[in-house]
Amino acid sequence: MHTVAVLALDQVIPFDLSAPIEVFSRTRLPDGRSAYRVRICAPQEELDAGTFRIRAPYGLEALAEADTIVLPGTATPTLPLPPGVKEALCAAAANGTRIASVCAGAFVLAATGLLDGRRATTHWVAAPLLAECHPEVTVDPDVLYVDEGQFLTSAGAAAALDLCLHMIRKDHGSAVAADAARLSVMPLEREGGQAQFIVHARPPAPVGNTLEPLLRWLEDNADRDLTLDDIAAHAGMSARTLNRRFREQAGTTPLQWLHRARIRRAQYLLETTSYPVERIAAQAGFGSPTAFRDRFKRVVGTSPYAYRKTFQGARGPADARPRAGTGDEAA
Repeated sequence: MHTVAVLALDQVIPFDLSAPIEVFSRTRLPDGRSAYRVRICAPQEELDAGTFRIRAPYGLEALAEADTIVLPGTATPTLPLPPGVKEALCAAAANGTRIASVCAGAFVLAATGLLDGRRATTHWVAAPLLAECHPEVTVDPDVLYVDEGQFLTSAGAAAALDLCLHMIRKDHGSAVAADAARLSVMPLEREGGQAQFIVHARPPAPVGNTLEPLLRWLEDNADRDLTLDDIAAHAGMSARTLNRRFREQAGTTPLQWLHRARIRRAQYLLETTSYPVERIAAQAGFGSPTAFRDRFKRVVGTSPYAYRKTFQGARGPADARPRAGTGDEAA
C-alpha cells in the first residue's frame, strides 16, 4: 500500500494538515481497498496548531518509509526548519520519495534546497515573499499547483484538494481520482488557476499625485479606443514624457495601466450583471469579444464565462449597474 506521510511542524495550518489526510485516507481502489496508508509525522511530541494542540503518532523516522511526503503550511513560513527536518527530507528525496507542499508548505520545501532551479507555487499572497526568500526558485503565483515530477507544490486552501486529486490520478488513474473528487465534493479539474482569485486592486496613486487626474480620466474613458498619443494629448505632454512619468510614478506604462483598468471593469460587470460577453467587451473598451476573451484569459487565468460562474453575485444583485463617474465600475 502507498504510504503518505504528512509532516506537521509547529504552527501548522489546520486546513493544510487536514486536507491531504482526508482526501488520501478516504480514497478507495475499485475493489474497495484503501489506496493509501496515511501517517502524521512531526519532529516533536506536541505541536501548536493555533486554536488547538496536536500530538503526532510518528516522528521524522517515518519519512524514510513513505512513498509520498506532504508538507502543510505554517502560520510563520519563514521560520528556520526544526533540527533534523531538512536532513530527513533530503534523505527521502535522494531515495526517490515524492514530496508535495500545500500552500506555505512551499517555504519548507524551498528551505531544503530541493526546489532550487525548479518552478513552484504557493498562495498568491505569499508568492512575492517566497520569491524574495528563495530567488533560486521560479515562483508562479497564477496556478493551482505545479508538478515538477518528484516535487509538487500547490496554492493555498482548496488548491490542496486539487493537488491531492492530481496525485491520486497519477497513482491510480482517473476513475479512482473521480471517486475521490466526488467524496470531496470537488471537480476533478477546476477551470483556470489561482489568478482568478487575486484581487487586482486599482494601482496606487503615484507619488505626489501628479498623474491622479489623468488616471481618473483613463478609468472614465476606458471604453474608448485610446492610443498612447490620445492619452498624451489629454495630459498635455509628449508620448515619450508620458511614458517616462508613468514608469517613474506608477511603475508601468499608460497602456498597461489602461488594460488593467479595463480588466477590472470587466470583472465587475461579470460579477454584478447578466450582460452578454459582447456587451461587456464593448463597455470595458475591448475592440472585439475575441480580443476581450484572449486578454482576460491571459490576465485572470480563466475565461470570462468560468469567472462569472465562479464569482457571480460576489458584489451584489445580478442586475446591479456600476455607478457612472464614481470609479466603482472599474473596481
